[in-house]
Amino acid sequence: MSFALTLGLIALFIVAAVGTPIAYSILIASIVYLGAGGLDIAIAGTTMVQRIFDGFLLLAVPLFIASANIMNAGTISDRLLNFCIALVGRFKGGLGHVNVLVSLIFSGMSGSAVADAAGIGKIIIEMMTKNGRYSPGYAAAITAATATIGPIIPPSIPMVLYALVSGASVGALFLAGIVPGLIMAGVLMIMNAWTSSRRGFGSEEPVPISQLPGVTVKAFPALLMPAILLFGIYGGATTPTEAAAVAALYALILAAFLYRALSVKSLYQVLIESARSSASVGLVIGASMILNYIVVQERIPDMLTNVLAGADVSPLMFLIMVNLLVLLLGCILDATTIILVIVPLFLPTAEALGIDLVHFGVLIVVNSMIGLITPPYGILLFVINAVTAIPLKDIISEIWAFLGVLMIALLGMLLMPDLVLWLPRMFGYDG
Repeated sequence: MSFALTLGLIALFIVAAVGTPIAYSILIASIVYLGAGGLDIAIAGTTMVQRIFDGFLLLAVPLFIASANIMNAGTISDRLLNFCIALVGRFKGGLGHVNVLVSLIFSGMSGSAVADAAGIGKIIIEMMTKNGRYSPGYAAAITAATATIGPIIPPSIPMVLYALVSGASVGALFLAGIVPGLIMAGVLMIMNAWTSSRRGFGSEEPVPISQLPGVTVKAFPALLMPAILLFGIYGGATTPTEAAAVAALYALILAAFLYRALSVKSLYQVLIESARSSASVGLVIGASMILNYIVVQERIPDMLTNVLAGADVSPLMFLIMVNLLVLLLGCILDATTIILVIVPLFLPTAEALGIDLVHFGVLIVVNSMIGLITPPYGILLFVINAVTAIPLKDIISEIWAFLGVLMIALLGMLLMPDLVLWLPRMFGYDG
C-alpha cells in the first residue's frame, strides 16, 4: 500500500466518522490521495465529469426516481392497493399478504426500495395498525422487508448501476431479477402466514367476485406499466434508459390526465424532490468514479486476484466470502456505495474464476437489499421510523424473522445459479 493511499484512507475514515456524507468523504479522501501522490488534483474533476457524461445508462436513474415519485403523488398507489386487497386480503394475515403483493407490483414501476417504503408502505402500515389489528412493530417490519423486493424485480436502479461498473447487460440483469424477486415474495408470504396463524392475525372482508372486475379495471392502467417497460426493452423498441423515460411519461399521463390526481403545483414539488434525490445519487456516482480511478492506479484488483489465485479459492467459496462481506457492509453502507465502490474490486477475480457476472450482480443486489433492513443501521428501518413514528426498537424486534427467510432465499440463489440465469438464457442472453 502506497503512502498516498494510506493518507487517503485515513482521511476517508476520519471525515466519515464525524458524520460527513459518504460522497463528500470520498471526494475529500481522493483529493488527499492525489495531493500526496504528486498527481494533478484536477484529475478528480475531469474523471467525475467525463465518466458521468459518458454514461448514457445513468440517465435511467433520475427517470425511475421521477416515475416513482409521480406514482406516490397520484392515486396510482391507492388503486394498486385496492386491487391487492381484493386478491389476497381474504386469507389469514390478509393485510400482510397485501403488503407483499403490492410491493411486488409496485416494484415493477419504481425500482426503488426507499420509494416503496416511504410511499405506499406508509399507507398500508396505517391500514394494518388501525383498530389494533396488527402490532405497529410487525406492520413496520414486514413493510421494510417487502420493500427490499423493489430493486430486484425490473426495473431496478441498483442493477442499472451494477451494469455501469461491470459491463453486464441491463436486459439480462432485469430478466435475472424476476425469479429471485418472486422467491423473496414467496418466503415473506410464508413467514407472514405462519406468524399470523401463531398470533391470531385475522383476514379482511372478502371482496365479492362480482366486484373483482371493477377493481381490476381501475387498477389495470397502472398494472400495464411493467408490461410496457419489459416489452419495450426485450422487444427491441427501447433501450433501458429510453424505457425509464417511457415509465416516467406514462406515470405522468396516468396521474395527471387519466386519474386527474396531480396538479401543476404538486407536479412541481415532485420534480423538485426527484431532482434532489437524483443529485444525491449523482454525487455518490461521481465520487465513486474517482475512487475507481485510484483503485486502478494502485492495482488493487490485480492484488486481490493474485491473492485469491494463490489461495486456490473455488468459485463457490469466493461467492460465499464476497456475500458475507457485502452482508456486513450492508449494515453500515447503502446499496449505491457498495455497488459503485466495493463491487468493482471483486469483478476481475469473479471473471477470472468463471463466475457469471449476471448471477454475481443479482446476488450483490439482493444482498445489498437485505442490508437495508439489517440492524442497527438498515436505512429502510430509519425511513419507516421517520414516516410513521413507530419506535425503532419495535421495528428491530420484529425484523429478525423476515431477515432470516430472506437470507435463506439468498443462499438458495447462491447455491443454484440456474434459479437466477434460466430466464435470461431463455431469452437468448449468454451466461
